[in-house]
Amino acid sequence: MPAAKTLRAQNRRAARNRSTLSFTRSRVRSITSAISDGAQSDESAEALKKAISALDRAVSKGVIHRNTAARKKSRLNLQYNKLSS
Repeated sequence: MPAAKTLRAQNRRAARNRSTLSFTRSRVRSITSAISDGAQSDESAEALKKAISALDRAVSKGVIHRNTAARKKSRLNLQYNKLSS
């Protein structure tokens, strides 16, 4: 493929990946802030569920590696479960 055509394709993929990654980071940031606030609640449980869903979606789209998502989900769950103890 010519270099210019490859560059156009890379830019399209990068833009698509950027939106997915931004969405995922926002969801992870929301559960992180809920955890730092302190108490377990329905709101923080829902935020955790949405963050895990966003990470899984990013993996299915090939934006992040599955092991990276698994590690992030595990760490978020550990932090969330520490709140109750």
